[in-house]
Amino acid sequence: MQSQFMAAVNQICDEKNIPRDKVIETIKAALRAAYRKDYGTRDENIDIELNEGANFATVFVVKDVVKKIENDSIEMTLAEAKKYKKNPKVGDQIRIDVTPLEYGRIAAQAAKQVIIQRIQEAERDVMYDNFKDRENELINALVHRVEHQQVYLNLDNKITTMLPPDQQIPGEQYYGGQRIKIYLDKVIKTTKGPQLVISRTHPNLVKKLLELEIPEIKSGVVEVKGIAREAGVRCKVAVSSNDEKIDPIGSCVGQKGVRVQNIMDELNGEKIDIIHWTENQEEYIKIALAPAKITFIKLDDGGRRASCYVNPDQRPLAIGKNGQNVRLASELTGWEIDILDISDLDDKEAAKAADEEKVQTIDGLKLKKSVLTKLKAANLTLIEQLKGLTVKDLASIEGIDKKSAEEIFAAVKSAK
Repeated sequence: MQSQFMAAVNQICDEKNIPRDKVIETIKAALRAAYRKDYGTRDENIDIELNEGANFATVFVVKDVVKKIENDSIEMTLAEAKKYKKNPKVGDQIRIDVTPLEYGRIAAQAAKQVIIQRIQEAERDVMYDNFKDRENELINALVHRVEHQQVYLNLDNKITTMLPPDQQIPGEQYYGGQRIKIYLDKVIKTTKGPQLVISRTHPNLVKKLLELEIPEIKSGVVEVKGIAREAGVRCKVAVSSNDEKIDPIGSCVGQKGVRVQNIMDELNGEKIDIIHWTENQEEYIKIALAPAKITFIKLDDGGRRASCYVNPDQRPLAIGKNGQNVRLASELTGWEIDILDISDLDDKEAAKAADEEKVQTIDGLKLKKSVLTKLKAANLTLIEQLKGLTVKDLASIEGIDKKSAEEIFAAVKSAK
């Protein structure tokens, strides 16, 4: 029958998933140190025996039998050995029970400290082992408690960690028992144990929510090309389709906007703009600056700087409240964007802008005059005719290059 002490050790090992032999050996080491400190000497060879059926440990001093003693802490003569063993021989080891009368109290205290320490170490190891392969993943969490700006979360395997204030969505209210999703950025090993770097503000949280909510993204048919985010306020997501028959924006928005609305609800009402990604950098910047209409763009490829010229009534829309729209567009496209007035163009650039100015055509579709002329020549004047055409189909039209084909395709998609 197990003693209460050993039963408690076994229970802890089972609950915390700690190897039993490691805990037992650590307890023995602590008991050896405790005995040497209070009763023995540093040089003594101490052995500890933990009895399964008793609530105490037995302490033995182990000595070698020698002809001539050089260190009496670890050696004894044949004559001394005969007190403990019949017919001892040189080279034998003699174990002498030296358990003090009050050693049970000392042993219990030492064992308690060791077990507490081992549990803490084991819990840190379990945390690291469970999460080291889950970096860049979405994790379910339950708000355990809130203390001022500190939010403590229980993760899906009962590990508690803190969501720092700078990783909380501004304006979001947290309360005990609330279920939220967090993004695990990385796991760092520190001297105090593993540290989980978690976030509710990271752009990849939006990406992981999109993968969770939208099957086309999870399967890879629709690809997220870029995300620019100001947590709690607004987010711009650029998407493209690897299947020309699949509308990437429609897939993300869902019927009556239900898919994107679910993500917005998870993010405390944060507005999410889904836009079409294109390799054409001018067109991409124009789309990223929506809802503003950009009249003319000059690109400085060397400095990755884009000068965007707009009519005066479009300037507030292009910049956005507190500069938010242009800031997100810049982050999304990777270009430093300057919003300028159309009157700042010189005569030559103004003429070019006028030539490239979009005009209204059937069902609200807007295209450059030169492109519209080529479509009319091909007798393609209805949006319904263009909806079934891929970029490759459009590029095969006489006078339409790939860049123009992408512009037509994007315009038709946005007109749906």
